[in-house]
Amino acid sequence: MDTRPEPFEPPAPVPRTGIPSRLQIIRTVLRNPLELWGEPSYTLPWIETKFINQRTLIVNDPGLIRYILVENAANYEMSEVRRLILRPILRDGLLTAEGEVWKRSRKAMAPVFTPRHAKGFAGQMLRVCDAFVARYERAASEPLVSNIAVDMTELTFEILAETLFSGEIAVAKEGFAANVEELLQRMGRVDPMDLLVAPKWVPRLTRIGGRKVLDRFRGVVSETMAQRRRRMAEEPERVPNDFLTLLLQLEGPEGLSTDEIEDNILTFIGAGHETTARALAWCLYCIANTPNYRGVMEREIDAVLATGADPVDWLGRMPHVLAAFEEALRLYPPAPSINRAAIEEDEWTSPEGEHVAIRKGISVLIMPWTLHRHTLYWKKPRAFMPERFLPENRETINRFQYLPFGAGPRVCIGATFALQEAIIALAVLMRRFRFDPTAATDPWPVQRLTTQPKGGLPMQVSIRAR
Repeated sequence: MDTRPEPFEPPAPVPRTGIPSRLQIIRTVLRNPLELWGEPSYTLPWIETKFINQRTLIVNDPGLIRYILVENAANYEMSEVRRLILRPILRDGLLTAEGEVWKRSRKAMAPVFTPRHAKGFAGQMLRVCDAFVARYERAASEPLVSNIAVDMTELTFEILAETLFSGEIAVAKEGFAANVEELLQRMGRVDPMDLLVAPKWVPRLTRIGGRKVLDRFRGVVSETMAQRRRRMAEEPERVPNDFLTLLLQLEGPEGLSTDEIEDNILTFIGAGHETTARALAWCLYCIANTPNYRGVMEREIDAVLATGADPVDWLGRMPHVLAAFEEALRLYPPAPSINRAAIEEDEWTSPEGEHVAIRKGISVLIMPWTLHRHTLYWKKPRAFMPERFLPENRETINRFQYLPFGAGPRVCIGATFALQEAIIALAVLMRRFRFDPTAATDPWPVQRLTTQPKGGLPMQVSIRAR
């Protein structure tokens, strides 16, 4: 008889069992799109349905996902609804650009995010994390309660600022997390006019208040660029050879336009750190509710750090820490949906002979949120079970059933950077401190571009007993 306790199931919407009305769909999408999806989205390999006035193909089958995102990616563009939501914020940043603009930006930034180059950031990441945890030192006298969702946003912003911008972003660190939260709350939600695919000139009432905060962010970007340009002109021999300098050196008719550079800087300042921040917060919450596995992680961290290992090697030497982070990414994918639209008619046949006709113009929805919790591909899909990502088990996971960073030509350019950053942050945090739920810790996942804990994530921070 198996007497082991059931694994922890962190909070998430229960799949719908009935068909919602059009009004219910609109209300749910406005409140929290994660609550919309019904049981078929978690149990069937694909579904064709009508979503408001748009035919939609919901895709979960890993083979079909591979076909759409990799094998015939040229036939699929960002869906109109996704453009209506993201482009007002990011314009021609790497996440939203298409065609030649995207190709230019991707080619320009690729050298900064190669695995070899990303490893060069490890020392800076460690220094930022060491300085950051000083805020928890008063836990030595008594446990303190802190909003971990805010803390992780601030930590990942400081890492981003130090590594990609050499600390030269024209904005104060204090209050930055609140500004990001306001931007995503006001500009990152779906508006009813988006669902109806109304023209861009039709006002989005839910975003009217977001224009000021977006202008504030663009002001930060403009001043950051101006400061660096002045330094490049006045003391070129002392200019940091970082992401910001690289982009500005590419400015011109044969490279990136001034607007494209601004859009990409905004993408990284406003969103580039956000995905890692959310995953770190969810990870700390999940392991706080899995004390046995947390103990394994702590012992692994202690053993590696006791050797004095270079932080560049931590990612490869902490498989249990990495597995916990990857499991948090599975349950709470920071980017919960990938939206495409078919440019031309297409078709795909599964190895079993099942045929899928893909109509021209149909919206194709690949949702890591449902895919990562799908009953066909995961054992106990709602449970937090990091062991599924340990090296000896990893080969059972199909590359296209796990998409925290997407796949294909538009796979996240900063995936290696994010994983290294996360493991260094978790190691520094967990070596000295423990994070535990409080009576007020009751997170609920909501989709605001990223998967966020509604109302924050208060947790008790205390010094680890050794």
